[in-house]
Amino acid sequence: MNKNLSKLAIGATFGVALAIAPLAVAQEHQHGKSDAASEKTVTGEVVDMMCYVDHNAVGEGHGQSCGAKCIKNGGPVGIVENGKAYLVVGEHKPMNDELADSCGKTIALKGKLADRGGIAMLENAEIVKK
Repeated sequence: MNKNLSKLAIGATFGVALAIAPLAVAQEHQHGKSDAASEKTVTGEVVDMMCYVDHNAVGEGHGQSCGAKCIKNGGPVGIVENGKAYLVVGEHKPMNDELADSCGKTIALKGKLADRGGIAMLENAEIVKK
């Protein structure tokens, strides 16, 4: 009987922990209040990050053939300004549909800059209209 009670207590504790965990994560992640994030406008070439990082694939020739296809198929999208690459995401969602046709072209994006572990990201990004 003691074993069953112990198993029940462990199971209940685990269940409560699973139920509370998302609340703790949500509270810890404060949207728009990151100390590491600051507003930035980046003007540069839209790239398919897989090909850019792997073999420095840039330019409109690659962008409109391979790059656009990779982005449309869900590959990570980025923007390169003066040799600095930024991963680009919208408001907690990919911007692939909005940026695929711009791959290999120069555009301006505005968003919050986050940089950690050597990876730069432009989040909550939006296209700056000219």
